[in-house]
Amino acid sequence: MTETVTWLLQVIAGFTELLGPLGLLLVLALLACLVGLSLWKHVAPYGPLTIVMLGPCVLSLALAFYPQTFLLVATVDVVIVIVAVADLLSLPNSRSFAVERSTLRIASLKQRHPVALTISNHSDRVWQVGIRDDVPQEFEAAPDEFVRRLSARSRVTVHYDLIASRRGSFELTAVHVRVRSNLGLWQRFLTFPCASQLFVYPDMRQLSEYAILARTNRLSLMGVRQTRKVGLDHDFERLRDYSQDDNYKHIDWRATARRRKLTVRDFQTSQSQRIVFLLDCGRMMTNEAAGLSLLDHSLNAMLMLSYVALHQGDAVGLVCFSDQIHTFVPPRGGRNQMNRLLHAAFDRFPRLVESRYDEAFLYLSSRCKKRSLVVLITNVIDEVNANQIGRWLGMLSGRHLPLGVLLRDHQLFDAANLPQPAGRDLYRAAAAAEILVWRHQVLTDLQHQGVLSLDVFPEDMTAPLVNRYLEIKARHLL
Repeated sequence: MTETVTWLLQVIAGFTELLGPLGLLLVLALLACLVGLSLWKHVAPYGPLTIVMLGPCVLSLALAFYPQTFLLVATVDVVIVIVAVADLLSLPNSRSFAVERSTLRIASLKQRHPVALTISNHSDRVWQVGIRDDVPQEFEAAPDEFVRRLSARSRVTVHYDLIASRRGSFELTAVHVRVRSNLGLWQRFLTFPCASQLFVYPDMRQLSEYAILARTNRLSLMGVRQTRKVGLDHDFERLRDYSQDDNYKHIDWRATARRRKLTVRDFQTSQSQRIVFLLDCGRMMTNEAAGLSLLDHSLNAMLMLSYVALHQGDAVGLVCFSDQIHTFVPPRGGRNQMNRLLHAAFDRFPRLVESRYDEAFLYLSSRCKKRSLVVLITNVIDEVNANQIGRWLGMLSGRHLPLGVLLRDHQLFDAANLPQPAGRDLYRAAAAAEILVWRHQVLTDLQHQGVLSLDVFPEDMTAPLVNRYLEIKARHLL
């Protein structure tokens, strides 16, 4: 081992002696040129140049044993340097290309969003280029890079899909292009400014699904049950085709004879009522369930119920709050209200702050004077928050109709429902059961104060919330 180290040191010493101070300066100058090119012109050596440079390195090591080959090694070095410099000068600049991006501004959460990139070659040469979009870290591009061969005076369009992992407003600022020299020894990285703004909204597929099932009278497939109407709401709404679930008493025989098809009448309940959502955006909504935060699940359920309520002719409003009021959308009806709710909530995220329920309810009482269904969507994890929720929801009872939607935690229920806990799991199950008993008492206290409540898992919240709203409408509680 010692002899091998000694031999290597002798080889390095001989190589340094042959190069001399001038040779070392030349090597350092070459390294400085490469670093300068990389920083100033965004130029870097490509794979073939690295392989070619291995030849002079091996020949230079041979000088330690065969000094008479110095002239051959120097000739090879000069030839390689001349070829590399000539190939370096063949690299194109940014004026040789142009890049455009085409995409829609509206994207849906965790859904594929198509993007098209068009790169134009303004030069008279053929280039092989790599194209990569400047995608924010909240997105996933599939595929993330393209390699294309551009003919002279031509253009190429590539397509890829963006998948957003978070709601909000984002901007795609630039497109990166990597081009190789004629001999393929060098590559240059070019950046083309290309600004595009994207608004990522919650996934709205459930709204279209609800509309389709509502037309065919099959809402039970979504978990929305038909509620028997109480009272004398016989305001005619529309005529539609008969289905197997319809009551035969609602068949309009005149329309059936005229259309030669069984036709039934639809009736609507009282309209022009109000729903106001109080959406908690504090620290208790930062937990995740089924890959989404509690706030994302709440937004999806809120938008679904808003769509149903607006379809029923009601007015819908929204208050987003944490330690302050973030968003307020006054209760209104009509189709445009859905767009207002979407735009007001799509870029709202949970914050690691304590929620101020007092400010939210005082703000609501000063803005909404008429009787409304107030839906508070939040999470309860300690007695302090539970007392505030019970206090402020109880104060609304009588003036408004309060509905508290409390989100469940899967970890608590899974720990308490273990079939045969033992050891450490036994203590965890006992602690979880104690918390669930306390939670049940919180819900019981709300009911005693005249507050409606809904205790659901976040991912299963939409259908029960819509069912409760339809029940309230049918029983005329507003």
